[in-house]
Parts: sequence; C-alpha cells; structure tokens
Amino acid sequence: MSAFSTIPTLDPRLLQAIDVLGYTSMTPIQAAALPHLLARHDVQAQAKTGSGKTATFALGLLQALTPELARLQSLVLCPTRELAEQVSNEIRGLARFIPNIKVSTVYGGIPIGVHINSLKHEPHLLVGTPGRILDLLRKEALQLSAVQTLVLDEADRMLDMGFEEQVSDILQQLPTERATWLFSATFGNQVRALSEQYQRNPHTITVEATHEDTVINQVFYAVEAEQKAASTLQLLYHQQPSSCLIFCNTKVDVNALCEYLWQHKIRCLALHGDLEQRERDEMLTQFSNGSSRVLVATDVAARGLDIKALPLVLAYELPNDPENHIHRIGRTGRAGETGTAITLVAKTELPRLARINQEQGSKHTLQALPRTRAANTLPAPDFVTLQIDGGRQDKLRPGDIVGALTGAGGLAADQVGKIAIFATRAYVAVHANCAAAVLPKLQQNKIKGRSFRVRKL
Repeated sequence: MSAFSTIPTLDPRLLQAIDVLGYTSMTPIQAAALPHLLARHDVQAQAKTGSGKTATFALGLLQALTPELARLQSLVLCPTRELAEQVSNEIRGLARFIPNIKVSTVYGGIPIGVHINSLKHEPHLLVGTPGRILDLLRKEALQLSAVQTLVLDEADRMLDMGFEEQVSDILQQLPTERATWLFSATFGNQVRALSEQYQRNPHTITVEATHEDTVINQVFYAVEAEQKAASTLQLLYHQQPSSCLIFCNTKVDVNALCEYLWQHKIRCLALHGDLEQRERDEMLTQFSNGSSRVLVATDVAARGLDIKALPLVLAYELPNDPENHIHRIGRTGRAGETGTAITLVAKTELPRLARINQEQGSKHTLQALPRTRAANTLPAPDFVTLQIDGGRQDKLRPGDIVGALTGAGGLAADQVGKIAIFATRAYVAVHANCAAAVLPKLQQNKIKGRSFRVRKL
C-alpha cells in the first residue's frame, strides 16, 4: 500500500504527525478516500471497524482548516460519547504540529454549562453527539455559520440509535455550501436516504465490510446456556490473553458475569449504559492502558473503544443483529495485528448463527470447548492507573505528567504507560511494581507548579 507522502497536496506538518504516530502506509479506505476529501468533494465511504477511517477524515478536516480564523469550521457527529472522545484524540494527535488548533468535544452525561463555557471561545473543530449539539444550538451557545465541513461518523449506528430527527435538525442549520462526508460500516436504506437528501453528487467508496479469516480467527463454541459463565472462565484460563473484551447483550448479563469472574479471582471491569460518564471514562481508560486484562461490556463499547492490539474478543452470546457481530469481532485484528474472536452459542441461538453465516457468506460451524488450559488464573495486569484531579482546563499536558513522574517521582521513562487527559482530570498508567512508591511522591510534589489530588484507581 502507498505511503501518505505520495499525496502531494498533504500538509507537511500532517505528514510529520503521521510519521510520529507510526502510520507506515495508507489503508485501503485512506488511499481511496483521501484524494476526494482533500479536493473537498462530498464522499460516502463504507468501511469496517478498524479500517483507519477516523484518521482518513481527520486528515481531510485538518488540511482544510484555517488556524488563524478563530471560528468553528468543521463539525463531526458521532453516535456515542466514547467514539466522540476517540475521534477527538485522533484529531489532536494528527494536529500536534499545527499550532493554535482548538478541538472541542461535547456529549451528554456531564453538565451542559461546562460545554457552554468551553464554547465561549470558538473551537476550530467540534466533535459531539447529536443530542448535546442540538441542546447547545437551542441555547444559542453554538454557531454553525462558518462550518465548511461536516462529518457523519458511523452513520448507520447513529440512525439505528434513533438520532435521525436530531441529525436532520442539525444539518438544516448548517451552511448549504459545505463538504459533507458520510462514513458508515453498512449502507442501509436510512443511510442512503440521508445521503440523497444532504449530499451533492457524492463519491462512493466501498471497502470490504467483512473480516478476513487470515487476520481474525473466528471460533464458535457450542455450550449450554446455563454453562456460559463457567465456559467463559475456562476459555480465559485456556487463552491467557493479555487483554480480552467480552460482549454481553444486556447490562444484567454484564454485571452477573463480572461478579462471577471476580468470585474466581479474575479482575475485570464492567461497561454499560447505566454508568455515569466519569465511570465509563475510567473503565475504558484502565482497559486501554493495560491496568485491567478483561473488560465485560454491552455493545456501547463496540463503536468507541480504541485498542490497537486486542488479541481476544469473546461474545458471551450472539447479538440479534448480524451487523453487530461484525462490529464486535472487528475490535480485534486491527492495525496489522491478528486476533481471535470467540463466540459462545447455545441451542436457542442457532437461528442467529444462521443469519450471521448468510450475512458473511460463510459456513461457521460449532466446536466443542477445549479441554486443556494453561493455568487456573490470569496474571495480574502490568500497569496500575493513577488519577490526577486536573485536566485540559488546567492546561495539563502529557509532558507535564511524564516530567513529574520521571523527575520527583523517580520513575524511568519506560515505567510510565499511556496518559489520557480529559477536561477536569487525567489518568496515567505506571508499572504495577512501582505504583505504591510513586503515588505518595506525586501527592506531595507539584505538577506544572501546582498541587493536584492524586489517587490510585
């Protein structure tokens, strides 16, 4: 696949960021879509989860921005809070060498006043969920008159979640002279109707929507419904994954499975829609930074969790919609890695398996559970997460936190893991064997000349 440098019009500062982020070559969706995005054409692009679509439209958006114009120039609509944060982080990473670019993220679950205050100085680029964007428009806290580019990310999911009316209300308030980019894993009738109404002669780009068997090893095990928890435990012992995402269909099953795993000394996290935003952020952060090996979640995580190397995905049960199965298994086998997707199937779920086979054009058959296992436990995670009660609003940057940890904290650089910074708090992963020693040092010393409350999650 071609290198990004083969696109002559791409800003050298973006190429510099691409190099730092380790993107060695373009994915199929990037190679096909980027020339049209850079040319400001309307685009409808169909690509599976993990195809590199976020970086695709992020590069197009950043290329089109005028940093010296302090107006909102680009708007990205996402179906979930988690995806909005992921998209914003990707954009910020690619914008790192372009000075004075402001990227803001808005979504429900936190007081709207926080967002109203943050928008008093317009960002260049805004990422948000439809409900919160519409709330801000109604309160006249958001101006769309200078928007030149709109992105609808995961449009199929947005419409499936019932956002069609809200999306339409937002689109009707945008300037008619704009570029509209629609990205979707599938193109159903609703998505096509949306495109026909709001896009002008869009270029249609399609990248294979299923997953290659050479990248993702799909395995379906036949189990009794009442044995699913025990079977999950057996498979975790057998697979010994460095990280595993387990999907359940309901929050009740998430909580029950987590309780069962904890009883058997498997440290796991639970993620579902009833959690407060802060709790969701903490769960996702701890899983993505290696502080927990197992995350049990409903499909709310399928479209917002950004883990580059996730070796194992396990479906506790089959989803009702075959497309959700594609999204689930697409969390593994990303960014050039291979992965395994295991699904537990009870007799009552056989019709769902038949629909998946029909959707994928495959003939997946049921296997018996493996009898051998490597151990009777999972090793403890390599990292521990520390929470700092300061964030972007306090002008905290990753370099400030690394400096505090490697300076007064006494850590080596390779003992510091991933750092995630939100508006009012930050999370940093440190090696588990040094967390107890560094925590009091971080509590007693200052970060960027200020004292912040620090605790271990």
